[in-house]
Amino acid sequence: MSTLADTPAQPIAFTRNAREALADAQLRRNFRGAMDSLMDKRRNQFPDGDELERLRAFGNRVRARALSKLPDLLERLEANLARNGVQVHWAETVEEANAIVHGIAERHAAKKVIKGKSMVSEEMEMNHYLGARGVDCLESDMGEFIVQLREEKPSHIIMPAIHLNAGQVARLFHDKLDVDYTEDVDRLIQIGRETLRRNFFEADIGVSGVNFAIAETGTLLLVENEGNGRMSTTVPPVHIAVTGIEKVVENLRDVIPLLSLLTRSATGQPITTYVNMISGPRKADELDGPQEVHLVLLDNGRSQAFADGELRQTLNCIRCGACMNHCPVYTRIGGHAYGTVYPGPIGKIVTPHMLGLETTRDLPTASSMCGACGEVCPVKIPIPSLLRRLREEAVRAPAAEPQHMRGQGAKHSKKETLVWKAWRTLNTSPGLYRVAMYAGTRLRGLMPADIGPWTRYRSAPKPAARSLHELAREHLGAQ
Repeated sequence: MSTLADTPAQPIAFTRNAREALADAQLRRNFRGAMDSLMDKRRNQFPDGDELERLRAFGNRVRARALSKLPDLLERLEANLARNGVQVHWAETVEEANAIVHGIAERHAAKKVIKGKSMVSEEMEMNHYLGARGVDCLESDMGEFIVQLREEKPSHIIMPAIHLNAGQVARLFHDKLDVDYTEDVDRLIQIGRETLRRNFFEADIGVSGVNFAIAETGTLLLVENEGNGRMSTTVPPVHIAVTGIEKVVENLRDVIPLLSLLTRSATGQPITTYVNMISGPRKADELDGPQEVHLVLLDNGRSQAFADGELRQTLNCIRCGACMNHCPVYTRIGGHAYGTVYPGPIGKIVTPHMLGLETTRDLPTASSMCGACGEVCPVKIPIPSLLRRLREEAVRAPAAEPQHMRGQGAKHSKKETLVWKAWRTLNTSPGLYRVAMYAGTRLRGLMPADIGPWTRYRSAPKPAARSLHELAREHLGAQ
Protein backbone atom coordinates (compact mmCIF):
# COMPACT_ATOMS: atom_id res chain seq x y z
CA MET A 1 0.00 0.00 0.00
CA SER A 2 1.29 3.45 -0.88
CA THR A 3 1.67 6.27 1.60
CA LEU A 4 -0.84 9.06 1.73
CA ALA A 5 1.50 11.39 -0.06
CA ASP A 6 2.01 8.92 -2.91
CA THR A 7 -1.73 8.67 -3.48
CA PRO A 8 -3.14 10.98 -6.17
CA ALA A 9 -5.44 13.66 -4.81
CA GLN A 10 -8.66 11.91 -5.77
CA PRO A 11 -11.80 12.74 -3.80
CA ILE A 12 -12.67 10.17 -1.15
CA ALA A 13 -15.71 8.19 -2.30
CA PHE A 14 -17.67 8.95 0.85
CA THR A 15 -21.15 8.63 -0.67
CA ARG A 16 -20.41 5.19 -2.11
CA ASN A 17 -18.74 4.04 1.11
CA ALA A 18 -21.67 5.26 3.20
CA ARG A 19 -24.20 3.40 1.05
CA GLU A 20 -22.20 0.19 1.37
CA ALA A 21 -21.99 0.61 5.15
CA LEU A 22 -25.72 1.29 5.46
CA ALA A 23 -26.40 -1.94 3.56
CA ASP A 24 -24.35 -3.95 6.10
CA ALA A 25 -26.89 -4.91 8.78
CA GLN A 26 -24.28 -6.60 10.98
CA LEU A 27 -22.08 -3.51 10.97
CA ARG A 28 -25.00 -1.31 11.99
CA ARG A 29 -25.95 -3.66 14.84
CA ASN A 30 -22.35 -3.74 16.07
CA PHE A 31 -22.10 0.04 16.12
CA ARG A 32 -25.50 0.65 17.65
CA GLY A 33 -24.71 -1.57 20.62
CA ALA A 34 -21.20 -0.19 21.07
CA MET A 35 -22.24 3.47 20.85
CA ASP A 36 -25.13 3.04 23.28
CA SER A 37 -22.74 1.49 25.80
CA LEU A 38 -20.13 4.24 25.41
CA MET A 39 -22.71 7.01 25.74
CA ASP A 40 -24.07 5.43 28.93
CA LYS A 41 -20.59 5.11 30.43
CA ARG A 42 -19.75 8.73 29.69
CA ARG A 43 -23.08 9.89 31.14
CA ASN A 44 -22.40 7.95 34.35
CA GLN A 45 -19.00 9.61 34.70
CA PHE A 46 -20.49 13.09 34.59
CA PRO A 47 -23.62 12.96 36.79
CA ASP A 48 -23.22 16.61 37.75
CA GLY A 49 -23.84 18.76 34.68
CA ASP A 50 -22.47 21.89 36.32
CA GLU A 51 -19.21 20.14 37.21
CA LEU A 52 -18.90 18.89 33.64
CA GLU A 53 -19.35 22.36 32.17
CA ARG A 54 -16.79 23.85 34.57
CA LEU A 55 -14.32 21.14 33.65
CA ARG A 56 -14.97 21.59 29.92
CA ALA A 57 -14.38 25.33 30.22
CA PHE A 58 -11.17 24.67 32.16
CA GLY A 59 -9.97 22.17 29.56
CA ASN A 60 -10.74 24.63 26.77
CA ARG A 61 -8.71 27.34 28.50
CA VAL A 62 -5.76 25.00 29.00
CA ARG A 63 -5.69 23.98 25.36
CA ALA A 64 -6.26 27.52 24.08
CA ARG A 65 -3.44 28.85 26.25
CA ALA A 66 -1.08 26.15 25.02
CA LEU A 67 -1.93 26.90 21.39
CA SER A 68 -1.48 30.63 21.93
CA LYS A 69 2.12 29.88 22.95
CA LEU A 70 2.66 26.94 20.61
CA PRO A 71 5.94 28.01 18.92
CA ASP A 72 7.55 28.95 22.24
CA LEU A 73 6.30 25.81 24.01
CA LEU A 74 7.63 23.58 21.24
CA GLU A 75 11.08 25.14 21.55
CA ARG A 76 10.94 24.79 25.32
CA LEU A 77 9.84 21.17 24.98
CA GLU A 78 12.73 20.41 22.65
CA ALA A 79 15.27 22.04 24.98
CA ASN A 80 14.05 20.13 28.05
CA LEU A 81 13.79 16.83 26.22
CA ALA A 82 17.33 17.27 24.89
CA ARG A 83 18.54 17.99 28.41
CA ASN A 84 16.88 14.76 29.52
CA GLY A 85 18.64 12.79 26.77
CA VAL A 86 15.75 12.52 24.31
CA GLN A 87 16.57 13.14 20.64
CA VAL A 88 13.97 15.41 19.00
CA HIS A 89 13.21 15.34 15.27
CA TRP A 90 10.96 17.69 13.29
CA ALA A 91 8.92 16.58 10.28
CA GLU A 92 6.76 18.81 8.09
CA THR A 93 5.23 15.93 6.12
CA VAL A 94 4.48 12.24 6.68
CA GLU A 95 7.23 11.41 4.17
CA GLU A 96 9.78 13.23 6.32
CA ALA A 97 8.49 11.59 9.49
CA ASN A 98 8.66 8.10 7.97
CA ALA A 99 12.15 8.76 6.63
CA ILE A 100 13.29 9.79 10.13
CA VAL A 101 11.88 6.61 11.69
CA HIS A 102 13.39 4.46 8.94
CA GLY A 103 16.75 6.20 9.35
CA ILE A 104 16.79 5.32 13.06
CA ALA A 105 15.85 1.73 12.20
CA GLU A 106 18.67 1.53 9.65
CA ARG A 107 21.25 2.82 12.12
CA HIS A 108 20.29 0.04 14.51
CA ALA A 109 19.94 -2.62 11.79
CA ALA A 110 16.39 -3.10 13.07
CA LYS A 111 14.23 -5.80 11.51
CA LYS A 112 11.26 -5.78 13.88
CA VAL A 113 9.29 -2.90 15.37
CA ILE A 114 6.59 -3.29 18.03
CA LYS A 115 4.05 -0.48 18.24
CA GLY A 116 1.84 0.77 21.01
CA LYS A 117 -1.35 2.57 20.00
CA SER A 118 -0.63 5.67 17.94
CA MET A 119 -3.00 7.49 15.62
CA VAL A 120 -0.13 9.61 14.27
CA SER A 121 1.67 6.45 13.14
CA GLU A 122 -1.57 5.49 11.36
CA GLU A 123 -1.62 8.97 9.83
CA MET A 124 1.92 8.29 8.58
CA GLU A 125 1.02 4.76 7.39
CA MET A 126 4.23 3.77 9.11
CA ASN A 127 3.55 0.05 9.01
CA HIS A 128 3.39 -0.01 5.23
CA TYR A 129 6.32 2.36 4.81
CA LEU A 130 8.62 0.28 7.01
CA GLY A 131 7.28 -3.02 5.67
CA ALA A 132 8.16 -1.99 2.12
CA ARG A 133 11.73 -1.43 3.33
CA GLY A 134 12.17 -4.76 5.06
CA VAL A 135 11.21 -3.76 8.61
CA ASP A 136 8.37 -5.79 10.14
CA CYS A 137 5.97 -3.61 12.15
CA LEU A 138 3.58 -5.28 14.60
CA GLU A 139 0.72 -3.59 16.44
CA SER A 140 0.54 -4.44 20.15
CA ASP A 141 -2.72 -2.72 21.08
CA MET A 142 -5.37 -5.44 20.93
CA GLY A 143 -7.73 -3.48 18.71
CA GLU A 144 -4.92 -2.35 16.41
CA PHE A 145 -3.59 -5.93 16.28
CA ILE A 146 -7.02 -7.16 15.17
CA VAL A 147 -7.40 -4.60 12.38
CA GLN A 148 -3.82 -5.24 11.30
CA LEU A 149 -4.63 -8.93 10.89
CA ARG A 150 -7.65 -7.88 8.80
CA GLU A 151 -5.49 -5.45 6.79
CA GLU A 152 -7.83 -2.58 7.67
CA LYS A 153 -7.57 0.93 9.06
CA PRO A 154 -8.92 1.55 12.56
CA SER A 155 -12.65 2.26 12.63
CA HIS A 156 -12.44 4.42 15.77
CA ILE A 157 -9.59 6.46 17.24
CA ILE A 158 -9.94 4.90 20.70
CA MET A 159 -11.35 1.44 19.92
CA PRO A 160 -9.96 0.46 16.50
CA ALA A 161 -11.92 -2.80 16.19
CA ILE A 162 -15.23 -1.51 17.52
CA HIS A 163 -16.93 -2.47 14.25
CA LEU A 164 -16.40 -6.20 14.95
CA ASN A 165 -18.21 -8.58 17.28
CA ALA A 166 -16.75 -11.55 19.17
CA GLY A 167 -17.70 -14.02 16.45
CA GLN A 168 -15.88 -12.06 13.78
CA VAL A 169 -12.75 -11.82 15.94
CA ALA A 170 -12.98 -15.52 16.75
CA ARG A 171 -13.02 -16.45 13.05
CA LEU A 172 -10.13 -14.07 12.40
CA PHE A 173 -7.94 -15.60 15.13
CA HIS A 174 -8.86 -19.12 14.03
CA ASP A 175 -7.88 -18.37 10.42
CA LYS A 176 -4.82 -16.18 10.99
CA LEU A 177 -3.32 -17.52 14.23
CA ASP A 178 -4.25 -21.20 13.80
CA VAL A 179 -5.99 -21.52 17.18
CA ASP A 180 -9.18 -23.26 18.22
CA TYR A 181 -12.35 -21.33 17.48
CA THR A 182 -13.82 -19.68 20.57
CA GLU A 183 -16.10 -16.71 21.12
CA ASP A 184 -15.14 -16.39 24.78
CA VAL A 185 -13.89 -12.81 25.02
CA ASP A 186 -11.45 -13.48 27.87
CA ARG A 187 -9.91 -16.36 25.93
CA LEU A 188 -9.64 -14.26 22.77
CA ILE A 189 -7.81 -11.55 24.71
CA GLN A 190 -5.49 -14.17 26.19
CA ILE A 191 -4.71 -15.57 22.72
CA GLY A 192 -3.82 -12.09 21.52
CA ARG A 193 -1.60 -11.43 24.53
CA GLU A 194 0.22 -14.75 24.16
CA THR A 195 0.91 -13.97 20.51
CA LEU A 196 2.15 -10.46 21.25
CA ARG A 197 4.19 -11.23 24.37
CA ARG A 198 6.94 -12.97 22.43
CA ASN A 199 7.33 -10.04 20.07
CA PHE A 200 8.04 -7.47 22.78
CA PHE A 201 11.31 -9.22 23.57
CA GLU A 202 12.19 -9.84 19.93
CA ALA A 203 11.63 -6.26 18.76
CA ASP A 204 14.57 -3.98 18.04
CA ILE A 205 12.51 -0.80 18.34
CA GLY A 206 9.36 0.18 20.20
CA VAL A 207 7.09 2.89 18.80
CA SER A 208 4.41 4.79 20.69
CA GLY A 209 2.18 7.80 20.40
CA VAL A 210 1.97 10.68 22.88
CA ASN A 211 -1.17 11.94 24.59
CA PHE A 212 0.47 15.05 26.03
CA ALA A 213 4.01 16.44 25.71
CA ILE A 214 4.85 18.57 28.75
CA ALA A 215 7.12 21.50 27.91
CA GLU A 216 8.02 22.41 31.52
CA THR A 217 9.66 19.08 32.34
CA GLY A 218 10.36 17.53 28.93
CA THR A 219 7.98 14.64 29.62
CA LEU A 220 6.03 12.43 27.23
CA LEU A 221 2.74 11.21 28.74
CA LEU A 222 0.83 8.18 27.47
CA VAL A 223 -2.41 6.69 28.78
CA GLU A 224 -3.55 3.10 28.14
CA ASN A 225 -5.39 0.15 29.61
CA GLU A 226 -3.59 -2.94 28.35
CA GLY A 227 0.06 -2.41 29.30
CA ASN A 228 1.23 -2.70 25.69
CA GLY A 229 2.28 0.95 25.70
CA ARG A 230 4.49 0.42 28.73
CA MET A 231 5.97 -2.74 27.21
CA SER A 232 6.60 -1.05 23.86
CA THR A 233 8.37 1.88 25.50
CA THR A 234 10.51 -0.03 28.00
CA VAL A 235 11.42 -3.48 26.66
CA PRO A 236 13.01 -2.75 23.24
CA PRO A 237 16.41 -1.00 23.36
CA VAL A 238 15.15 1.96 21.30
CA HIS A 239 11.90 3.90 21.81
CA ILE A 240 10.52 6.21 19.12
CA ALA A 241 7.53 8.39 20.04
CA VAL A 242 5.59 10.10 17.26
CA THR A 243 3.09 12.90 17.80
CA GLY A 244 1.54 15.98 16.26
CA ILE A 245 2.94 19.38 17.18
CA GLU A 246 -0.35 20.37 18.84
CA LYS A 247 -0.02 17.85 21.71
CA VAL A 248 2.26 20.08 23.77
CA VAL A 249 0.99 21.56 27.05
CA GLU A 250 2.74 24.05 29.27
CA ASN A 251 3.14 22.23 32.59
CA LEU A 252 2.13 19.19 34.63
CA ARG A 253 -0.74 21.06 36.28
CA ASP A 254 -2.41 21.39 32.89
CA VAL A 255 -2.43 17.64 32.43
CA ILE A 256 -4.70 16.95 35.43
CA PRO A 257 -7.99 18.35 34.04
CA LEU A 258 -7.17 17.09 30.54
CA LEU A 259 -6.60 13.55 31.82
CA SER A 260 -9.88 13.62 33.70
CA LEU A 261 -11.72 14.83 30.61
CA LEU A 262 -9.97 12.40 28.27
CA THR A 263 -10.53 9.15 30.11
CA ARG A 264 -14.06 9.90 31.30
CA SER A 265 -15.13 11.07 27.84
CA ALA A 266 -13.40 8.30 25.90
CA THR A 267 -14.13 5.04 27.72
CA GLY A 268 -16.19 6.12 30.72
CA GLN A 269 -13.35 5.43 33.17
CA PRO A 270 -12.32 7.76 36.00
CA ILE A 271 -8.72 7.03 34.99
CA THR A 272 -6.96 4.54 32.73
CA THR A 273 -5.10 1.53 34.07
CA TYR A 274 -1.71 2.97 33.10
CA VAL A 275 -0.49 6.56 32.98
CA ASN A 276 3.06 6.49 31.63
CA MET A 277 5.44 9.44 31.97
CA ILE A 278 8.68 9.19 30.00
CA SER A 279 11.39 11.78 30.55
CA GLY A 280 14.44 10.13 29.04
CA PRO A 281 16.33 6.93 28.28
CA ARG A 282 17.53 4.43 30.87
CA LYS A 283 20.01 5.88 33.35
CA ALA A 284 23.10 4.08 34.57
CA ASP A 285 21.52 3.02 37.88
CA GLU A 286 18.20 1.86 36.35
CA LEU A 287 17.37 -1.76 35.60
CA ASP A 288 15.06 -1.33 32.62
CA GLY A 289 14.01 1.11 29.94
CA PRO A 290 15.32 1.91 26.45
CA GLN A 291 18.89 2.97 25.79
CA GLU A 292 17.67 5.60 23.31
CA VAL A 293 14.51 7.69 23.17
CA HIS A 294 13.47 9.70 20.11
CA LEU A 295 10.53 12.05 19.58
CA VAL A 296 9.25 12.85 16.09
CA LEU A 297 7.10 16.00 16.00
CA LEU A 298 4.87 15.99 12.93
CA ASP A 299 3.19 18.99 11.30
CA ASN A 300 1.28 17.55 8.32
CA GLY A 301 -1.14 20.45 7.87
CA ARG A 302 -1.40 21.46 11.51
CA SER A 303 0.42 24.74 10.87
CA GLN A 304 -2.22 25.59 8.28
CA ALA A 305 -4.94 25.24 10.91
CA PHE A 306 -2.82 27.11 13.47
CA ALA A 307 -2.42 30.10 11.15
CA ASP A 308 -6.16 30.80 11.12
CA GLY A 309 -7.76 32.16 14.28
CA GLU A 310 -11.00 30.20 13.86
CA LEU A 311 -9.63 26.97 12.41
CA ARG A 312 -6.95 26.86 15.13
CA GLN A 313 -9.61 25.49 17.48
CA THR A 314 -9.35 22.22 15.55
CA LEU A 315 -6.01 21.64 17.29
CA ASN A 316 -7.63 21.64 20.74
CA CYS A 317 -8.64 18.00 20.19
CA ILE A 318 -7.42 15.52 22.83
CA ARG A 319 -8.51 12.49 20.75
CA CYS A 320 -11.16 11.13 23.13
CA GLY A 321 -13.63 10.05 20.43
CA ALA A 322 -16.70 11.36 22.31
CA CYS A 323 -17.89 13.24 19.22
CA MET A 324 -17.94 9.97 17.26
CA ASN A 325 -19.80 8.12 19.99
CA HIS A 326 -22.63 10.67 19.89
CA CYS A 327 -22.72 11.31 16.13
CA PRO A 328 -25.85 9.95 14.36
CA VAL A 329 -23.95 9.72 11.07
CA TYR A 330 -20.89 7.89 12.42
CA THR A 331 -23.07 5.54 14.47
CA ARG A 332 -24.84 4.33 11.33
CA ILE A 333 -21.95 4.04 8.89
CA GLY A 334 -18.86 3.43 11.06
CA GLY A 335 -15.36 4.74 10.60
CA HIS A 336 -14.27 3.07 7.38
CA ALA A 337 -16.85 4.92 5.29
CA TYR A 338 -14.91 8.16 5.81
CA GLY A 339 -11.88 6.68 4.01
CA THR A 340 -9.43 8.43 6.34
CA VAL A 341 -7.44 7.72 9.50
CA TYR A 342 -9.55 10.15 11.54
CA PRO A 343 -13.27 9.44 11.01
CA GLY A 344 -16.38 10.99 12.50
CA PRO A 345 -16.94 14.67 13.35
CA ILE A 346 -13.36 15.37 14.42
CA GLY A 347 -12.04 13.67 11.30
CA LYS A 348 -14.19 15.94 9.14
CA ILE A 349 -12.41 19.03 10.49
CA VAL A 350 -8.92 17.57 11.03
CA THR A 351 -8.39 15.64 7.80
CA PRO A 352 -8.96 18.51 5.33
CA HIS A 353 -5.88 20.21 6.75
CA MET A 354 -3.84 17.05 6.24
CA LEU A 355 -5.05 15.94 2.81
CA GLY A 356 -6.54 19.13 1.37
CA LEU A 357 -10.14 19.88 0.45
CA GLU A 358 -9.66 18.48 -3.03
CA THR A 359 -9.43 15.01 -1.45
CA THR A 360 -11.85 15.53 1.44
CA ARG A 361 -14.40 17.72 -0.34
CA ASP A 362 -17.43 15.66 0.78
CA LEU A 363 -16.47 15.23 4.44
CA PRO A 364 -17.52 18.67 5.77
CA THR A 365 -20.99 18.12 4.28
CA ALA A 366 -21.33 14.58 5.71
CA SER A 367 -23.08 15.92 8.79
CA SER A 368 -26.64 16.43 9.96
CA MET A 369 -25.42 19.53 11.88
CA CYS A 370 -27.39 18.35 14.91
CA GLY A 371 -24.70 19.81 17.20
CA ALA A 372 -24.21 16.72 19.40
CA CYS A 373 -20.47 16.66 18.67
CA GLY A 374 -20.01 20.21 19.91
CA GLU A 375 -22.13 19.60 23.01
CA VAL A 376 -20.06 16.60 24.19
CA CYS A 377 -16.58 17.75 23.19
CA PRO A 378 -14.63 17.86 26.47
CA VAL A 379 -12.57 20.85 25.36
CA LYS A 380 -15.46 22.70 23.71
CA ILE A 381 -14.34 22.57 20.09
CA PRO A 382 -17.16 24.21 18.09
CA ILE A 383 -17.22 21.41 15.53
CA PRO A 384 -20.47 22.46 13.78
CA SER A 385 -19.22 26.01 13.18
CA LEU A 386 -15.88 24.68 11.90
CA LEU A 387 -17.75 22.37 9.53
CA ARG A 388 -19.66 25.38 8.19
CA ARG A 389 -16.38 27.23 7.72
CA LEU A 390 -14.86 24.33 5.78
CA ARG A 391 -17.98 24.14 3.62
CA GLU A 392 -17.45 27.81 2.79
CA GLU A 393 -13.80 27.20 1.95
CA ALA A 394 -14.76 24.30 -0.32
CA VAL A 395 -17.09 26.42 -2.45
CA ARG A 396 -15.09 29.66 -2.31
CA ALA A 397 -13.65 30.68 -5.68
CA PRO A 398 -10.11 29.22 -5.92
CA ALA A 399 -8.59 32.57 -6.86
CA ALA A 400 -10.15 34.37 -3.91
CA GLU A 401 -7.84 35.87 -1.31
CA PRO A 402 -6.82 35.04 1.28
CA GLN A 403 -6.36 31.33 0.58
CA HIS A 404 -6.90 29.71 3.98
CA MET A 405 -7.02 26.06 2.93
CA ARG A 406 -5.17 23.76 0.60
CA GLY A 407 -7.73 22.74 -2.00
CA GLN A 408 -9.87 25.85 -1.48
CA GLY A 409 -12.67 25.90 -4.02
CA ALA A 410 -12.69 22.12 -4.54
CA LYS A 411 -16.50 22.21 -4.80
CA HIS A 412 -16.75 25.62 -6.42
CA SER A 413 -19.36 25.75 -9.19
CA LYS A 414 -19.96 28.73 -11.46
CA LYS A 415 -23.49 27.48 -12.06
CA GLU A 416 -24.22 27.34 -8.33
CA THR A 417 -22.71 30.79 -7.85
CA LEU A 418 -24.99 32.22 -10.54
CA VAL A 419 -28.01 30.51 -8.97
CA TRP A 420 -27.30 32.09 -5.57
CA LYS A 421 -26.67 35.49 -7.13
CA ALA A 422 -30.04 35.21 -8.85
CA TRP A 423 -31.61 34.18 -5.54
CA ARG A 424 -30.12 37.22 -3.81
CA THR A 425 -31.34 39.53 -6.56
CA LEU A 426 -34.83 38.03 -6.41
CA ASN A 427 -35.09 38.41 -2.63
CA THR A 428 -33.79 41.99 -2.57
CA SER A 429 -36.06 43.28 -5.33
CA PRO A 430 -39.74 43.59 -4.26
CA GLY A 431 -40.99 43.83 -7.82
CA LEU A 432 -39.13 40.77 -9.03
CA TYR A 433 -40.16 38.87 -5.91
CA ARG A 434 -43.88 39.57 -6.49
CA VAL A 435 -43.63 38.49 -10.13
CA ALA A 436 -41.79 35.30 -9.18
CA MET A 437 -44.32 34.42 -6.47
CA TYR A 438 -47.22 35.00 -8.83
CA ALA A 439 -45.63 32.82 -11.52
CA GLY A 440 -44.67 30.13 -9.03
CA THR A 441 -48.19 29.72 -7.70
CA ARG A 442 -49.97 29.87 -11.08
CA LEU A 443 -47.51 27.60 -12.85
CA ARG A 444 -47.03 25.17 -9.98
CA GLY A 445 -48.24 22.27 -12.08
CA LEU A 446 -45.05 22.53 -14.13
CA MET A 447 -42.87 21.59 -11.13
CA PRO A 448 -40.94 18.44 -12.21
CA ALA A 449 -41.20 15.32 -10.08
CA ASP A 450 -37.44 14.74 -10.30
CA ILE A 451 -35.19 17.64 -9.31
CA GLY A 452 -31.93 15.78 -8.84
CA PRO A 453 -30.43 14.54 -5.56
CA TRP A 454 -33.15 16.21 -3.48
CA THR A 455 -35.86 13.88 -4.78
CA ARG A 456 -33.69 10.78 -4.48
CA TYR A 457 -34.85 10.45 -0.89
CA ARG A 458 -37.62 13.09 -0.62
CA SER A 459 -40.82 14.12 -2.34
CA ALA A 460 -40.56 17.05 -4.75
CA PRO A 461 -41.78 20.30 -3.15
CA LYS A 462 -45.04 21.59 -4.61
CA PRO A 463 -45.83 25.32 -4.45
CA ALA A 464 -49.12 26.36 -2.88
CA ALA A 465 -51.96 27.65 -5.04
CA ARG A 466 -51.59 31.13 -3.51
CA SER A 467 -48.67 32.87 -1.83
CA LEU A 468 -48.60 33.77 1.86
CA HIS A 469 -48.87 37.47 0.96
CA GLU A 470 -52.03 36.82 -1.04
CA LEU A 471 -53.57 34.82 1.79
CA ALA A 472 -52.67 37.54 4.29
CA ARG A 473 -54.23 40.29 2.16
CA GLU A 474 -57.39 38.20 1.73
CA HIS A 475 -57.59 37.57 5.46
CA LEU A 476 -57.12 41.24 6.34
CA GLY A 477 -59.65 42.29 3.73
CA ALA A 478 -62.27 39.98 5.22
CA GLN A 479 -61.99 41.62 8.64
